[in-house]
Amino acid sequence: MNLLQDKVVLITGASRGIGKCIAEQCVKEGAKVAFTYLSSEEKAKALEAELSEMGGVAKGFKSDASKFEEAQDLVDCVIEEYGTIDVLVNNAGITRDTLLMRMSELQWDEVMNTNLKSAFNLTKAVQRPMLKARKGSIINMSSVVGVSGNAGQSNYAASKAGLIGFSKSIAQELGSRSIRCNAIAPGFIETEMTDKLDQKVVEEWRKAIPLKRGGTPKDVADLVVFLGSDMSLYITGQTINVCGGMLT
Repeated sequence: MNLLQDKVVLITGASRGIGKCIAEQCVKEGAKVAFTYLSSEEKAKALEAELSEMGGVAKGFKSDASKFEEAQDLVDCVIEEYGTIDVLVNNAGITRDTLLMRMSELQWDEVMNTNLKSAFNLTKAVQRPMLKARKGSIINMSSVVGVSGNAGQSNYAASKAGLIGFSKSIAQELGSRSIRCNAIAPGFIETEMTDKLDQKVVEEWRKAIPLKRGGTPKDVADLVVFLGSDMSLYITGQTINVCGGMLT
């Protein structure tokens, strides 16, 4: 369908899982993709090669989105490479799960910096070129945990709830320039990380979901494509749950 034909999409944290699938789906829909990675250059090069074999244009950039100056430099490099940025996907995220009574200040700060501050850094950096172009789509990857909370994940839930409030505020600030900002809240998405969990536990989670299955990275990536495309030009400030009905 080429829903993203000739659009430039910047995705943070795309070397595996949901981010990797987002990159793949964007390329399939005609986008030029820039993605970030933090540690594994090998995985980044492999993804570059995979996306190129699909006929796409893609490049990985080593960058820590939680660092303000690195985010600014990243956007400058992407614009130098591709000329513009049409879609920003703030996907970088980590967990440091534990009960509050055991949570260290470092565990709180690491999650906040990677999950929430990175979105501030990148959104601020892409704001200027998007304002100049008078268009753009910013997509922040939240979580159902940011909507409902979860014991043992107070840091993660707070960061993901913060992304929802941030998205609504940016939508109001930049809407007059046709720049949209939305949040996606995935539920139980099955990736290589969930493959390491006890399968009996996973099966119980599936049974508790109205659609009786876990989500796939493509379930999330398809929504990213829609929100990045011109099919969603009148959608902004929204949080869309991709959870199989978990929060129903």
